[in-house]
Amino acid sequence: MKKIIIVTGAASGMGREFLIQMLEKEPDVDEIWAIDIREERLMELNEKVSSKVVPLGWDLTIEKDLLEYKNKIENEKPNIIVLANCAGFGIFDHSENIDTETKLNMIDLNVKAPVRLIDYTLPYMKDGAKIMNIASCAGFQPIPYINDYAATKAFLVSYSRALNQELKYKNIHVLTVTPYWTNTEFFDRAVDESKTKVVINYNAMYEPQDVMRLAIKDLYNPKKEVSCYGFVNRFQRILTKILPHKLVMKVWTGQQKLNGMPNIR
Repeated sequence: MKKIIIVTGAASGMGREFLIQMLEKEPDVDEIWAIDIREERLMELNEKVSSKVVPLGWDLTIEKDLLEYKNKIENEKPNIIVLANCAGFGIFDHSENIDTETKLNMIDLNVKAPVRLIDYTLPYMKDGAKIMNIASCAGFQPIPYINDYAATKAFLVSYSRALNQELKYKNIHVLTVTPYWTNTEFFDRAVDESKTKVVINYNAMYEPQDVMRLAIKDLYNPKKEVSCYGFVNRFQRILTKILPHKLVMKVWTGQQKLNGMPNIR
């Protein structure tokens, strides 16, 4: 029975970094299934990083591709030791400026895809297997102008933490990763350079290799429920627990000089 790791959003950013570091962490793994819509980027991982990488150019917002995933694991019946849900995207803008289809696509990728992949994968995970879901520090608070994205991540934080408790009887550990601003290609889609910028003050910007190094360490620690890299990140998480969210939103909009209007400023 093949021992495999599955990583979504593997073509870039934290997904790519997780895959690379896991090759060192689990040198005996037979395959790493790398899932991303950008198949040509996945091929580079196979050619330049490791032949163990199996490129799977699937769009996890499409029913057909999700069913292909389900059929593949049902047919091969592998021993899945890790599932890492790293795929996701966000848009920085006033909610009225974002079309409905984009919002629903975000929900499909950030929320529905991880739930479906976990449900399809669990029957092929044994004692000691691990699930990692990349949420965001945005999941701890409502955030105007990043509204839909933050809401999807709030779901993922709550869902993942509860699932971790539910799966303890199978000794399957579910880790929620809540990165702060991280230097990845996320911003290529989140920020429209032709418009006035929503976020003008980032406070801190971390590197994906550092975020994933801690995430992997926490993934192998069954006592860890949430992985939160960086002092600014951890401090903000504490503040969002003790301060009224109405005040948190007021501080955010003031910090970014946002006035609540669709034209941003």
